[in-house]
Amino acid sequence: MKALTLQEIKIFATRRNVRRVAVENFLMTLQNNGTPREAYQNLFRDAKMYRWNQNTIRAIKDGIDLAVEKGNKSI
Repeated sequence: MKALTLQEIKIFATRRNVRRVAVENFLMTLQNNGTPREAYQNLFRDAKMYRWNQNTIRAIKDGIDLAVEKGNKSI
């Protein structure tokens, strides 16, 4: 899983009805997760704890997917 660029993160964080700071903070530290599975586990734990809406969760999921895709391309 590769780190996302600030421009890529901004695309997800500026979607309609998302918690911008939550998306930015989560995706900026995405590379700290060892695997995509860990990233999704952290996402669902944080979403429940902070009561994130579905748009915020979807933006972060899409960011995780992009990071995984970028990681697979570098192999």
